[in-house]
Amino acid sequence: MKRMIYLMLLAALPAFAQVTVSEAWVRGTVAQQKATGAFMTLTASQDARLVGASSPAAGVVEVHEMKMVDDVMRMRQIDGLPLPAGQAVQLAPGGYHLMLMQLKQPLADGQKIPLTLEFEDAKHQRSTIELEAPVRPLNAAAAHH
Repeated sequence: MKRMIYLMLLAALPAFAQVTVSEAWVRGTVAQQKATGAFMTLTASQDARLVGASSPAAGVVEVHEMKMVDDVMRMRQIDGLPLPAGQAVQLAPGGYHLMLMQLKQPLADGQKIPLTLEFEDAKHQRSTIELEAPVRPLNAAAAHH
């Protein structure tokens, strides 16, 4: 009987999307610059979406995409980035990324920037991951390690 109750309790717990974050970094800034990008690779164990982010280093953090539209590169905020189960999704310069805006101070090479990522699973359950991403120089490329 105890085992049956235990199994019923397990079945009642929400199944949060397990997301792994790797290779996270933030592009450094120069004096007076009020925005920059954060980049990383996200891999979800089950279908999920990145639906938001925040950081004490910025007043606003948005999920953005860059893509070519009529031969012009355009950047726009999106309401969520799909993370198909088992597939690595890259947030990289020139593509999907987090846009940190209203920066509270310049970001220097070597600093660690706290980020909170918010995810939503297929059942609309939300979960967060907190991490620290190192700042790389302003001219850093995605391949920099």
